[in-house]
Amino acid sequence: MTSPAISPEVASTPASGIRAVANAAWAVPGAVHLEFGEPDFPTPPHIVEAAHAAALAGHTRYGPSAGLPAMREAVTAKLARDNDLDGVTPDRVVVSAGGVGALFSTYRTLLSNGDEILVPDPGWTNFSTLATMLGAVPRGYRLDPATNHSPDYDHLDRLRTDRTRAIVINSPSNPVGYQWTAAQLATVGAWAGTHNLVVISDECYDQLWLDRPAVTFSKAAPGTPFVSVFSLSKSYAMTGWRVGYALTTPELAAGITRVQEATASCVNTVTQHAAIAALTGEQSCVADMRSAYRDRRDTALETAKALGLPATRPAGAFYLWLESDVSPLDLLHRTGTAVAPGSAFGAEGAGHVRLSLAAAKDDIVRGLRNLATPPSPQ
Repeated sequence: MTSPAISPEVASTPASGIRAVANAAWAVPGAVHLEFGEPDFPTPPHIVEAAHAAALAGHTRYGPSAGLPAMREAVTAKLARDNDLDGVTPDRVVVSAGGVGALFSTYRTLLSNGDEILVPDPGWTNFSTLATMLGAVPRGYRLDPATNHSPDYDHLDRLRTDRTRAIVINSPSNPVGYQWTAAQLATVGAWAGTHNLVVISDECYDQLWLDRPAVTFSKAAPGTPFVSVFSLSKSYAMTGWRVGYALTTPELAAGITRVQEATASCVNTVTQHAAIAALTGEQSCVADMRSAYRDRRDTALETAKALGLPATRPAGAFYLWLESDVSPLDLLHRTGTAVAPGSAFGAEGAGHVRLSLAAAKDDIVRGLRNLATPPSPQ
């Protein structure tokens, strides 16, 4: 029997290099897992209890495609409290299945086959793979290591063509932990506006700033067409709950909602009740996790320096970006330490690895020591 043909868009979408390492690491007993960006903290109890109560109360049916009204209201309150965005109305908010759900629906709303989108390099793998899967063309713009991975505006100008429709920015960023300043956000917003581009701002780590609060894009660049994507996965240790949201204009929100209606109907309603509890409840859990990541960041930087491992100081998120020519699979087989390959994050990631700080401090130190240990002579 002949196998059915797979669409060229799907066939040309590369598999995740991070997943390749993770799949191998799961087969290694006692492996030190530093490859995934997943909080090692449990979901706070009050969030779990809210989901339990919602399920017992029968809140298990379909909801509106854009999200439960109470959830969208909770988002607007959170944006005012944590992001200094007053006056946001619920019709500008779409609740999604994690941040990636919002990104997919945004891409599908904005991009047609053959359109181009500018994505950070190094940057999260899915910024590119989502575009490829939809028949669009991702073009990586350089983040300058000489300035701690701030954007290279000259490269942006050279990359833009008549087919460019949008630019993705990510702050705090994965994998390098860079946090854009308000002035940089305003500059890229003005540049995008001049060229009629939509800014897609991935702000999934907005509450995991490590030195000073992150500035949200729409606050720094009012008037620029935008979609800001947020997630509860990282800030509230809710990766498996799959809930996030997009903030944009009412017109773009309507388009994103239509995509979501066709692809997911609505986000899990029990999860939305848990998310409401997360956004409206006691926020000390976020501060406690942020403090732990900051402590791990500082320990990791001290350890890397002592070991002679060049590392970028992250201002946010929970990753350490290191210069290294070590093969992650070789490192795993030699030492049982799993790290993400820099090449998974774009062409500029070659010669680097990403180490997750969402792990026990002892594991982070052990992983760095193993990374600094050269292979034994054969």
